[in-house]
Amino acid sequence: MMTTETRPPPPRSTANPAPVRLRDSVRRTSSIDVSWPEGIEKDRLLIGRARDLLTPASGLPPRVLAEGRFEALLAEDKTITAIRADAPAPDLSHLVGERGGGHLRMVLRETMPRLVADCDPLYLVLDDISGSALVSAFAWSQWYPDWAAKFRERMGAEEHDRLLAQRVNVCWGLREGNSGVTGTLKNVADADAGDLRNPADPEGWHQLADADGPGFRRARRIDVTHDDAAGVIRIDSAFQDSAKRRERGRVAIHEYRLRATADIRTLEILTLEPEARILPFSECPGAIGNTARLLGKRLPDIRDEVLSLLRGSEGCTHLNDALRALADVPKLVSCLREPA
Repeated sequence: MMTTETRPPPPRSTANPAPVRLRDSVRRTSSIDVSWPEGIEKDRLLIGRARDLLTPASGLPPRVLAEGRFEALLAEDKTITAIRADAPAPDLSHLVGERGGGHLRMVLRETMPRLVADCDPLYLVLDDISGSALVSAFAWSQWYPDWAAKFRERMGAEEHDRLLAQRVNVCWGLREGNSGVTGTLKNVADADAGDLRNPADPEGWHQLADADGPGFRRARRIDVTHDDAAGVIRIDSAFQDSAKRRERGRVAIHEYRLRATADIRTLEILTLEPEARILPFSECPGAIGNTARLLGKRLPDIRDEVLSLLRGSEGCTHLNDALRALADVPKLVSCLREPA
């Protein structure tokens, strides 16, 4: 195992802004913005938005194919206390009382099979409630230097330490003995998040929510094109967790760029090229190597394949989330074959 002195520095360079959209492409963007309207000890507000945008080959203006939006309040223990979605989305009231986490994702798949089957963009941001609930408290560290100590005091030292112990081996970066577990690396967030939006492509992102005070954002982009001559689907995607800085701008804690190709007929994954752009610990990028296990798997099956092949310390939870989102690529690429 590497010592502190021999560990390489964690990756800390954003790929933002997003590239300009290509003609004859579909871009899915999604975001969950988290704020605390009544302060850190009160419920957090989650605003989720997602949009599928077709950029025609003809050069005509882009066309929105689908959109989804929800608002939810979550207690400090991640319990959903209120949630609603814009019409014509399904009633989400049965999610009240559920907690963000793996169980919530199972509930979503069991109770909203139509959203899953239709590859609805709303499902993507609902699925992201769990990850956003887990990571979003990081935003307070950018506003209050003593936030961690206050959080430990409010939770209780014994409970706080118990939860920290549970993190060991939950992912590649937090394997036993790694710097994320031993605490040998203190500064895990100093990377500029950049701006998702490209000034040369003002329609490239949906409208992003913003609020005063500490704020967290999970953002995704998936660009899909097809090459009939080569018989492949081409995918260029990105994933980022970031928080507002108190002074100005944003700091990122997780960011991946992911390029892939798939057989246009069988939907089997032919190439998979994850790129670690911003991660908290030196060991985190090591999880990329195991993604080769997904080569030859079919895009529609990738959610289950990721859970099976990259579980726990075999994968990175944030990279896994970026990979799981590729399950909807076949639906997106099918829109390129429809009349404009």
